[in-house]
Amino acid sequence: MIIVDTDILIEIMDKKSEKGDHLLKRIVESGDTVCTTAINLHEILYGLYKYAKPIEELLELHVLDYTKKDAVLAAKLELEAEKKGTPVRRTDAMIAAIAINNNAELFTLNYKHFKPLETLGLKLF
Repeated sequence: MIIVDTDILIEIMDKKSEKGDHLLKRIVESGDTVCTTAINLHEILYGLYKYAKPIEELLELHVLDYTKKDAVLAAKLELEAEKKGTPVRRTDAMIAAIAINNNAELFTLNYKHFKPLETLGLKLF
């Protein structure tokens, strides 16, 4: 399973983005199940509502909810990253927890944000 981060969704939805075409091709060629998280959906819909029109196809994407189990793990991930001197954004810890708890790989362009969480169990696509 591949969880698609907000930045990947933005590139794919940009019809003028060659990078988006390449990213979509990677996803399709993987043959894996593709989804996003409720947190990513919030981020992208906020931007679309504010700056553009929502894209209906986006709402057809499978969405993983943020659960109590995810909240427990996200708090631990955020604290551990902070202790290691590489603090992460709270929403990034939440997305990472969802990925870890669903044994999924996270597809992102924001390696800087998520790299510190790899040593804590996050798998990047």
